Amino acid sequence: MASKELLKKLNDAIAREMQASIQYMWQHIMVKGINAQAIGPIFRQIAIAEMMHAELIAERLDYLGGEPTTQPTPIEIGKNAKEMLKLDKKAEEEAIAMYKDIIKLAEKENDYTTKKLFEQILADEENHHNTFSTLLED
Repeated sequence: MASKELLKKLNDAIAREMQASIQYMWQHIMVKGINAQAIGPIFRQIAIAEMMHAELIAERLDYLGGEPTTQPTPIEIGKNAKEMLKLDKKAEEEAIAMYKDIIKLAEKENDYTTKKLFEQILADEENHHNTFSTLLED
């Protein structure tokens, strides 16, 4: 059904989504300082969205005959709110690039359901990137 390459990329996406979800949730708990009350809930909200992405991708991978990973990519928390936001902005940039590649591959394989799923997730990731970028502005 799906190529080994696509199945691997979907598992890479699951690992990245789990990483982001855990990273952002711990940041929600650990953020300190004058902006913590404002930024903490944003970390939490995006963490939940990322876990939902992991679930959707895992369901698609299972349908395509793959086995979802249980290992997230490395998690980086950061020492303060600004460092956390910089790490998160970078994580979203990496996800955006990864998901554009998956969309191209899915289209090449005529897997329009996977393509549509990742187009929807890509839009969310671009929104998360915009949120983190905006919070980093002075």
